[in-house]
Amino acid sequence: FLSVTEDLVRRRAEHNNCEIFSLEEISLHQQEIEKLEHLDKWCRDLKILYLQNNLIPKIENVGKLKKLEYLNLALNNIERIENLEGCEELKKLDLTANFIGELSSIESLKCNIHLKELFLMGNPCTEFEGYRQFVVATLHQLKYLDSKEIERSERIKAVQNYPEVKWKIREQERAYLLKRAREKEEAQRRMQERKDEKQKQMDSKLRCDSPDSPQEKPNHAEGDGEQERCRTVENDDEDRKFWEEPTPYTPESRLETHRYIEEKRRAKDNIRESKKREKTAWTLVTAEGKVLNVNIPKLHFSLKDDEENNQIILDLAVYRHLDTSLMDVDVQPTYIRVLVKGKPFQLVLPEEVRPDSSCAKRSQTTGHLVVTMPKAKEIILAKQKVSASIKHSDCSTQQKNTRSGQVEKLEVDPSKYSFPDVTKIIQENERTGQGPIKLQPQKVTEVKKSCVDFEDNEDV
Repeated sequence: FLSVTEDLVRRRAEHNNCEIFSLEEISLHQQEIEKLEHLDKWCRDLKILYLQNNLIPKIENVGKLKKLEYLNLALNNIERIENLEGCEELKKLDLTANFIGELSSIESLKCNIHLKELFLMGNPCTEFEGYRQFVVATLHQLKYLDSKEIERSERIKAVQNYPEVKWKIREQERAYLLKRAREKEEAQRRMQERKDEKQKQMDSKLRCDSPDSPQEKPNHAEGDGEQERCRTVENDDEDRKFWEEPTPYTPESRLETHRYIEEKRRAKDNIRESKKREKTAWTLVTAEGKVLNVNIPKLHFSLKDDEENNQIILDLAVYRHLDTSLMDVDVQPTYIRVLVKGKPFQLVLPEEVRPDSSCAKRSQTTGHLVVTMPKAKEIILAKQKVSASIKHSDCSTQQKNTRSGQVEKLEVDPSKYSFPDVTKIIQENERTGQGPIKLQPQKVTEVKKSCVDFEDNEDV
C-alpha cells in the first residue's frame, strides 16, 4: 500500500521552500494514499490538511496536530470517526462521500469544542432516519451541518427527542453492520475467484509457451502477430467482464477498482518500455567493425577542418533549452558519438584525433555543442618568406612599439630573421678606405715589431 512519504511531503511543500517542520498548509489530494501516517511527527504546525480523493480507510496519526483547524478527508474509504480528540483547534471537518455507517462514532467529536462545521454528505449514515436530529443533539458546538446552518429551534427540538432518535439510530446501525459483514465476505470470495482465474490463465500460457508443446510452430513473425492479437482479445474480454459486472459501492470494490486500473497501467507501461527497448537497438557499428554515420535525433551539424590549429571542430545544433545532463559525448580516435536524450548521433572523422586532448563546450546563447578535437598527426606549416621592404617596415614598427612602452620578445633564429653582421661591416671599411693610424692598432704593433732599431725618446 502507498503511505505518506517524506519525499512526497517535501515535493508538496514547494510554497514553504520544501521545509516541512514549519509547514502550516499542505495538499495531498489524489495521491493514492492508503495509510495516513508520519504527518503528526513531521508537520506539528499544520493548520490546514487536504487529503481528499485517496484510499484512506482509517483516521489515524493526526491526534498530535494541536494547531489543525481544517481537515478534508472527502472521497476516502473511512467507515468510522475516531482519533481526532487531540486536534484541539479543529474548526472544520469534511468527510463527504465516505463509508461512515457507524453514526454513533460522532460522539468522539464532543471533545473538539471549537468544531463549527461538519460535512457527512454521501455517507450511508445520512440515509438513517433521524440522522440530522441525532448529530445536532449530540454535537452542541456545531453551527453548520452539511452546509446548512443549525437554528436554535432545531437544536431544542433535537435535544427533546434525543433518547428516541438515539434508539432508532442504534437499530439502523446494527442492520448496516450486518450488511457490511456480508459485503466483506462477498468481496473476499470475489477476490479469491479472480486470483484462481488468473492463476489458470498463467498456467495455460506457460503450457502454450513451453518448448515441449506438440503443436506445430508457425513462422516467428506470424506466431508473434497471432499471439499479440490473442492477448488483445483476451484483455478486451477481461476489461468488458470487469466493468460490466455489477458490484456494490463499498470500500473493497473501490480499492479493487483502483488496483485493477493500476495493474493495467503497469502492464501498458511494461509493453511500452519493451517496445522502446526494441526501437533503441540502433546499429552503430556493423558486424565487420565498420563505424556508421548515424543522426537519430535529426540535428543540424557542421564539421570544420581547422588546418591552422591542426584540429577538427564539430558544431552540433542541440536544442537550446535541453539540459546538459541529458547529453553524453564520447570521442574516439576515428569517430565521435553524442547521445542526446538517449538518441545517438555518430560521425566518422576524416582524420585520426586525440580523444584525451579533446574538449566539449556548450553555447549559452544558442545551446549548440562545440567539440574541439586535436589531430593525432602534427603538421608543421612552412612560413612564407618576407620581402626586404616588409622586414624594414617590421623593424620600424618594432621601434615604434618599444617607444610606446609595449614589450615584445625578439627571436634569435637566423632562419626566421637575418640581421646585418657587425663584424663584416668593419672588414668592409678596411677594404674600402684606410683610416687614421690610431684607429688601426694592429698595424702599429706590426710596425713596432718590424722596426727593431727603434728607440723611444721620452723628450720628444
